[in-house]
Amino acid sequence: MQGVVTQCLSNGMFRIQLENGFKVIAHISGKIRRNFIRILLGDSVTVELSPYDLTRGRIIYRLKQKNLETPTD
Repeated sequence: MQGVVTQCLSNGMFRIQLENGFKVIAHISGKIRRNFIRILLGDSVTVELSPYDLTRGRIIYRLKQKNLETPTD
């Protein structure tokens, strides 16, 4: 699921507003942490939700700005 970071919490946790309007708390995946990818307020991210608790998830990808822009014709 796609979402936007709305709040930075402690210990690498973030509050994410999903496309469908739900809010979840997500932590950074090990791959992102290992490669020192910074997640900042307002970043668009891909979140993997837990099947056991739909209010929790894992950030698995930070979208690049050029992926977000739509061409204007």
